[in-house]
Amino acid sequence: MPTLLPLFLFVAASTLSPGGATSLATASGARFGLSRSLPLILGIAFSLAFVATIAAFGLGNLIAQAPGLELAVKVTGSAYLLWLAWRIARSGAPSTGAGPDAGSDEPLGFTNAIPLLLLNPKSWAMTVSAAAAFSPLATHPAGFAALLGVSFGLAACASLILWCWLGVLLARLLRTSRHWRLFNLAMAALLVLSIIPTWS
Repeated sequence: MPTLLPLFLFVAASTLSPGGATSLATASGARFGLSRSLPLILGIAFSLAFVATIAAFGLGNLIAQAPGLELAVKVTGSAYLLWLAWRIARSGAPSTGAGPDAGSDEPLGFTNAIPLLLLNPKSWAMTVSAAAAFSPLATHPAGFAALLGVSFGLAACASLILWCWLGVLLARLLRTSRHWRLFNLAMAALLVLSIIPTWS
């Protein structure tokens, strides 16, 4: 356990820090509640666990070493995040008929949440860094891949539930359609801003 503690601290700090996934979880919690947001949370966590597992096997370095592939991931991932931001920005207050999507929109499901981190170069860089830094913990490649995947997956679940619960609490302060409009625009803006580090 003492040797694993630095890994767990790294994973916890990485998944708790604000970003596109946390903004999306907060917005979903505010609009749909925690239980209806669980498929989104599980989809993101599964995606990050998968990326971490691949990174532990050393396959994540392929993206960093192939400029064309890295650019394709950046473009596709950025476009997907922009689409999600647009979807959030144009939604109104829940069940009020405000906004073009109000009353008809559904929370992002498990399958649609998976590309969020799978196409995010930041998640690849984060997991590849963890794989490189903590590779001495490995006695067997498959065991290390499982350790990294499970660590990132569980940490992502825990942190996203916290951010989603924050959204649930914030929703209690949103009493008018204008409040919801401002909140949705703020969440969409945070999602767009999360793209910038990808291109820096």
